[in-house]
Parts: sequence; C-alpha cells; structure tokens
Amino acid sequence: MDNFLAARSQMGMSLAFHIVFAVIGVSLPLMMTIAEWRWRSTGDPTYLLLAKRWAKGTTILFAVGAISGTVLSFELGLLWPRFMQYAGAVIGMPFSLEGFAFFTEAIFLGIYLYGWNRVPGWFHLFSGIIVSLSGLLSAIFVTLVNGWMNTPTGFDILDGKFQNIHPFAAMLNPAGIPEAVHMVLASYTAAGFATAGIHSWLLLRRGRNRFDEVAIGIALCVGGAAVLIQGVSGDALARMVAVKQPMKLASLEGQFKTEVGAPLSIGGLPFPDERVTKYAIKIPHGLSLLAFHTPNALIKGLDQEPSKDWPNVRMVHICFQIMVGCGSLLSLFALIAAWLSWKRGPLSKQKLFLKAAVLVSPLGFVALEAGWMVTELGRQPWIVYHLMRTRDAVTTMPNITITFLVMTFVYLVLGIIVVWLLSKHVIAPAEKKQLDGPGVLV
Repeated sequence: MDNFLAARSQMGMSLAFHIVFAVIGVSLPLMMTIAEWRWRSTGDPTYLLLAKRWAKGTTILFAVGAISGTVLSFELGLLWPRFMQYAGAVIGMPFSLEGFAFFTEAIFLGIYLYGWNRVPGWFHLFSGIIVSLSGLLSAIFVTLVNGWMNTPTGFDILDGKFQNIHPFAAMLNPAGIPEAVHMVLASYTAAGFATAGIHSWLLLRRGRNRFDEVAIGIALCVGGAAVLIQGVSGDALARMVAVKQPMKLASLEGQFKTEVGAPLSIGGLPFPDERVTKYAIKIPHGLSLLAFHTPNALIKGLDQEPSKDWPNVRMVHICFQIMVGCGSLLSLFALIAAWLSWKRGPLSKQKLFLKAAVLVSPLGFVALEAGWMVTELGRQPWIVYHLMRTRDAVTTMPNITITFLVMTFVYLVLGIIVVWLLSKHVIAPAEKKQLDGPGVLV
C-alpha cells in the first residue's frame, strides 16, 4: 500500500469510527433530557431511571468521542500538512467555536451527572438542555468545515496564498448549512432507530416491561420525526450540489452525458470506461425535476470534465443508492409505526412490529456511513474543491501503513470496550429496587 492510499485509509477509518460516537453524542443527550422532562411532568420513576441510564451512556460515548476526535485533529495536521498550511487560517474559526461548544458540553455534563439532588430541579433539566445544544453545535461547526472543503468561499487568492480572509463568510459557505442540517437530522435518525431497535430486542427477550417500553417510545419519536424531515433537508442539499458541485451530482447519479430533462437513475451500475450506467430503472426527467424543480432543466454530465478529475463514479453511485435506500425504508417504517400506534394501540404489544424494529435498527448508521462516503469520495480528487488536490496535500512521511494498522487495532479494542460498558451500564434490565428508588444508580 503506498503512502497516499495508507493516509486516505487511515483518515477514512478514523472518520468512520469517530462518527458513530459523535452521532450518538449528539442524539443521546436529547433523549436523556426528554426522559428527565417526562419524569418531572409525570412522576413516573421509569423515566428517571432511563434518564440516568442514558446519562451514563452519554458519558461513556462522550469520553470515547473526545479521544477519537483528538486523534482526528492530530491526523489532519500529520497526514495532510499542506492542507492545514494552505487552509488553516480560513477554517480556524469553526474549529475554535467547536472547541468552545465541546468544553461547554463537558462542564454541563458534569453538572448533569453529579447534580441530582444537589442543584435545583429546573437547573438540572437546564443542564441537560445545554448538553444537548452543545453537542448539536459541535456537530454543526465541524460540518461547516467540511462544507467549506466542498464550496470554498470567504477569501481571495493572491500569489498562490489565501488573502483578505473573511472567517464568517468562509464558515457560512453555500454547502455548510445544508450539510450541517442534513448531518444533525441523520444523527437523530441513526441513534433514534438504533436505540429503538436495541430496546425492542430486549423487550422480546425479557417480556413486557415499562423500562424498555418508554425507551422505545422516546427513541422512535426522535428518530421517526428526524427521518421524515430529512427528506426536505435532502432536497435542499441536492439542489445545492446541482448548482455548486455539478460533477458530484453527476457521479451520484451515474450521469455521464450532459442532458436536458435528465432521467433519475434508481439502482444500476456505472461503467466509466463505457461512459454508461447499466441496469438502472430510469424515471424520465426525474433528475432535472429533483435537482432544479423543473422537468427540462439542464443537468451537467461527467463529460464536462476530463476523466482524470472524476471521482470513483461507481463507488459514489453505489454509496448514494445505499444512503437513499436506507433513508426511504426508515421513512416508510416511521409512517407505519405512527399508523399502527394510532390504529392498534401500544407498539410494545405488537411482536411483529418489534421484530421489524430490530431489523431496521442498523439502517440509520448504514445510511450515515454511506452518506459520508458520498460526501468525501464525491469531492475527489480534490481536498479543497477545484483548489487543491488530495494527493498534493498528503505528508511525505514514510511507512504510514504502520500507523494505519496500529490505529485499526486500537479502534477495534476501543470498540469492544465501549460495547461492554454500554451493555453493563446502559441497557441492563431494570431491577425493582431501581424503579422504586433510582437514586441508587447515581
């Protein structure tokens, strides 16, 4: 494996690992705060127990997310030194704000964990809200940086260097906000459905119990609402990509030819050498309609750029189809869940539904990982779109393959430890004495 491929592999693996914990770190505090709010509203001790369990989960995942996030920060400088030298002054602002949000989250998470019965109830609930908002803002600030890499703005280039830098203009680049909204909703979707699936599985094993039932209810509300709004967010993001990154859109769809009234391709497999996508279901004018909201809009194909500047079209197209497919299935599942709950009563009584919830539970994370592969692979061969090639940014340090293998092993061990900790401290069955007096868990 050459150095360039090893550096890309290490960065991709670190992102894929970190994103799982970052996503749960955004979502779990929201569900934890909802559980506490429900306890304060109803007095039901099950909600209190759930809030405390999810607070423990948030702490575990926050710690692991902090470790993997720090590794990523080092890797940005160590694996891609020319990128940081070239763009560091422009993207420094959102990274600094992300640090502020991170420390705020850490402070209020400490208050939340150790403030039960030590601070006023309203302040404890407020601490949970701040933890939720801080996690949300961290995700937004980091995604704004990625948005800038896709649509760089907020500077002039003079003598090959960034000059006249406007940090806020750079931060509010065209891709930033649509990407951030899409990412946040994807976080709530992935964590919500995964949590609902885990507690559905536990409910099937343990039999009916209040603890798993309320967990499913909160998780499904968060995940279901997010995935239904995600369709609107996806539409806005796709329209931005059509205007600002037409070659990425062409790769997503396997659209090799510039065309008026371009069809939408569902499925299929691109063959870049033959410049055709085979075996796809074609919906006439569908791509033009989705990208520009008019059926006869012009869609730029990959023929507008030399093939050396194409991303891996086949991989991008497949990942995009996986992301859309998983999102569509989860949207359908959310609608069915709402209908069943309305027509047939509590979902926890319906075994077939619980089994289906277990089956669809990983799809949010599958869509999330596939979506980030679309974002990153679709921008290649550029690390900063049309300004700097990824190959030109990589370090000259030799033997990166060794660090790649070492980090893979570390992530594997860390993942096993996290799963063990969560099973012991978060999803373990509730005992009667815990429901009678949840204070023993603090």
